[in-house]
Amino acid sequence: MSFAAAVRTCFQKYATFEGRAKRSEFWWWMLFQTLVTGVVAITGGVFLIAASAGSPGGQANGPLLVIGIIFYFLAIVVALALLVPTYAVGCRRLHDRGMSGWLQLLTLVPCGNIVLLVFWVMAGTPGANNFGEKTS
Repeated sequence: MSFAAAVRTCFQKYATFEGRAKRSEFWWWMLFQTLVTGVVAITGGVFLIAASAGSPGGQANGPLLVIGIIFYFLAIVVALALLVPTYAVGCRRLHDRGMSGWLQLLTLVPCGNIVLLVFWVMAGTPGANNFGEKTS
């Protein structure tokens, strides 16, 4: 699955927690959401640094400060907008392994992200499982 196809699929299945997702779909989506959120947040940081550098005593003020704050709020909005499809594709990825999507709650436990990462990296079960047919 290509990058564009994976992003399109995840937006089409925005809140679909049923079915299965291949590794490529999952990892392309993770790259997309990391890049989009990261670019917006870094842009805000650049404006905030520029606002601080151009003022006496390093106290940020002026239009660059406002632009930086707007970009940070935009980064939060983007991250929240991408949260549901990220959990949905993560759930479908776990389904591809034959596991419950509720395992994503491991992120609430210390070191749970590492266990979840291992599950996401593993190959899907061959053929059909309790969550549907193998994705092509």
